[in-house]
Amino acid sequence: MFDYDKWNEVYYSIKKNKLRAFLTGFSVGWGIFMLIILLGAGQGLQNGVANQFSSDAVNSVWIGGGITSMPSHGLRQGRKIQFKNDDYEAIKQDFPQVDNVSARLNVWGGSSIVYKGEFASFDLKAVHPKHQFVENIEIIEGRFINEKDIADYRKTAVIGQLAKDILFKDEDPIGKNVEINGIVFQIVGVFKDARDQEMKRLYLPISVFQKLFSGNENIGQISMTAPLETQAQMDSLESELRQLMAERHLFDTKDQRAVWVWGNFSEYLQFMQLFGGIKAFVWIVGLLTIVAGVVGVSNIMLVVVKERTKEIGIRKAIGAPPKSIIGFIVFESVIITSVAGYAGMLPGVFILEMISKYIPDGEFFAHPEVDVYVVLSAVVILIFAGVLASYLPARRAALIKPIEALKDE
Repeated sequence: MFDYDKWNEVYYSIKKNKLRAFLTGFSVGWGIFMLIILLGAGQGLQNGVANQFSSDAVNSVWIGGGITSMPSHGLRQGRKIQFKNDDYEAIKQDFPQVDNVSARLNVWGGSSIVYKGEFASFDLKAVHPKHQFVENIEIIEGRFINEKDIADYRKTAVIGQLAKDILFKDEDPIGKNVEINGIVFQIVGVFKDARDQEMKRLYLPISVFQKLFSGNENIGQISMTAPLETQAQMDSLESELRQLMAERHLFDTKDQRAVWVWGNFSEYLQFMQLFGGIKAFVWIVGLLTIVAGVVGVSNIMLVVVKERTKEIGIRKAIGAPPKSIIGFIVFESVIITSVAGYAGMLPGVFILEMISKYIPDGEFFAHPEVDVYVVLSAVVILIFAGVLASYLPARRAALIKPIEALKDE
């Protein structure tokens, strides 16, 4: 219930000591302000790094051939390990725990794409249908390459938004024919990607690419996704992949240069552990800042009790119960900490919103923010701390004997 007398008393107490109340509130408000800014900045860093992983699935794993660095099985070192379609099929068959397996061939630059006199040069990637999920390809028009394209050697292509804008302008590209290095392909889909460099490419069925351009069954890399939760699982999968390829291509399993295995998961896990530590550090710094402010509140409440000793004695002499003395002092402390905390919270949230709205996302920093749960938790912590900060001074005031309080000067 609203107690006008209690509020009025707190108002006059704060009004009588404006500077003291302001400085006390400022220390608390500054603590909550810094906590929100630090948490928002930490989240901005995490968002920026997460964007770096958005082009590929976090649990994606890649394997490619290298050059042997030691002799094995009577074969010399320095051999090039060349993967073929059979290696792709072997991984699909021998590794039921992985999914979205795809082989890939890359042609970097120099591939001419022509449509009605419009010309562009893009990278080509020849892949299987599951590659869509390995690289998190977002189809915005039409579809991605499918199994029928692979089996029937269909000359289909999926282009990026950038290629569409250059070649087709406002025209719908789906179903249209383009010339890719002098051979006619039909556009079946358009994709977009958050990273510009990913947009400068076209996807073709790998079976068609091998038949028309390479003339063999060579592939560049094999990609897949796997249900990874720990680094140990990633290490185990890498070891098993190396073992399989060592058996198929006759190289020593200890030869790290014979094949390379790379996974987003290891790097992602390291970043998440790093940001976990950053978040813990930010909370510790922010909470210590708040604690410093709350200690200030406690000290101020001790001063308040000292200054109002005689008043407290009079109250007790006329029958005021101890809980009313405690309640008044705790109430004043809670008001100061709550108002100051709210005053610190608003500019903190406002600054984060302005940064998020008007400052472009960077490579490793994007959209700083704090969620409602964090803000509410901080406010609750602050109010609870305000109660604790004032309880001991309030209890001390409640234990003052009226006769001793009336003698105080």
